[in-house]
Amino acid sequence: MQLIDALQHRSAVKRMTGEKLDQNVVNTILEAARLAPTSAGLQPFHIVCVSDQTLKQALAPVAFNQPQITECSHLLVFVSWDAMDDARIDQRDAEARTIRKQDASVTTETIQGLKDLFGGFTQEQQYHHSAKQAHIGMGVAIAAAALLGVAATPMEGFDKEGMDQVLHLSKLGLKSVTLLALGVQDVENDWWSKLEKVRMPMDEFVIIKP
Repeated sequence: MQLIDALQHRSAVKRMTGEKLDQNVVNTILEAARLAPTSAGLQPFHIVCVSDQTLKQALAPVAFNQPQITECSHLLVFVSWDAMDDARIDQRDAEARTIRKQDASVTTETIQGLKDLFGGFTQEQQYHHSAKQAHIGMGVAIAAAALLGVAATPMEGFDKEGMDQVLHLSKLGLKSVTLLALGVQDVENDWWSKLEKVRMPMDEFVIIKP
């Protein structure tokens, strides 16, 4: 029940104090996201962790100058592959087989199936697939932050092309997906903190099929 209690009391913080978080705490949240499940275990996303205040200020205009961007301790930019290409799939397969000490023949059929699947997608569809995996990672990071008592605000209100340009993501074959601001809540100036948490009741949320 510890997780449920933490989630019950978390909210999307609107204002932060600018106080720096302990790096070990941030690393725990990053590790949680790294361990998140992904389709076929390909992990087609990364996290750009921004703590430099000058860079956060440069990112603020492409995030509509939302205060969390500059008031947070660390801004996590979840970015995904711009394409699910064969080379990337082969690389992930090789890395996994090295760790598991497996011969290539063990995964040949599975890997070819993945290549055939994504080969039938447009590049935009491939990006959307990898972006969904990034969202899974962000969800796990939010839960980890809640358990650690860290204020966390997921944000999709930003200019993705602008974000990609500032962070030079195209050179890495990556595109921005979503943001997660981590920090310390400014309770006095955060109007959201004074509101009751509202979610639909369980019997409405869960649709049970007999």
